[in-house]
Amino acid sequence: MLDLTGKVALVTGGTSGIGRATAIAFAQQGAKVVVAGRRVEEGEKTVELLEASGGEGFFIQTDVTSEVDVKAMIEKTTLQFGQINYAFNNAGIFGETPSLIDQTQEEYEHVMNANVKSVWLSMKYEIAQMLKQGSGAIVNNSSVLGVIGNSYVPLYIASKHAVLGLTRGAALQYAKTGIRINAVAPGAIDTDMFEQATGGQVDAKTQMAGLHPIGRVGKAAEIAQAVIWLCSEGASFVTGQALMVDGGFTAQ
Repeated sequence: MLDLTGKVALVTGGTSGIGRATAIAFAQQGAKVVVAGRRVEEGEKTVELLEASGGEGFFIQTDVTSEVDVKAMIEKTTLQFGQINYAFNNAGIFGETPSLIDQTQEEYEHVMNANVKSVWLSMKYEIAQMLKQGSGAIVNNSSVLGVIGNSYVPLYIASKHAVLGLTRGAALQYAKTGIRINAVAPGAIDTDMFEQATGGQVDAKTQMAGLHPIGRVGKAAEIAQAVIWLCSEGASFVTGQALMVDGGFTAQ
């Protein structure tokens, strides 16, 4: 059990799944938590859940592909809590059309904006605030498909590779400033996105689980614990890394 009392954590895409689980995990460790996302009802529900676990936090409706929104997100966080010690840039989408030749420019922009531009914008303003403080830890959410490929979702794969590139470049640029920047790379996790990817079909879920040597898909709380560790002093010598939390998927 870590003691993050007095620390402030910002979680984008905190309205469900991995983001919600991570917001709650931060709160359980004593951190004050800011939950950002587009969906108000779901965001407020996350705040209710983290408060029920003894934490403190609030929700900011944010479109992380909008620079105006991201700038306001950071300003509101620091106005309320005075600092940002940890940030988990989790917001993202899966994409829908698997055939590259059928994908449109609009879909390309949708996926890349949601998964890459959002991380760039979030880091831009998070790092600026952390530089004022002289310290901070950022974790970006990539994927096993940020380090390998498959034939199904090329745009998603490209976007998650780009997240790792941003993570490594930014980590090196700010390594001497007291700011650490890493990424988690989850395998298949039992979330709404997993339901989307499998079409909710039992056979597809079973097949996906079988691709992981551990014999199952992961839980959102398991990714949350990896994020917490990367933000903690236990990871004080870790920066520019992608932590595979994938049930052995990429070890094959």
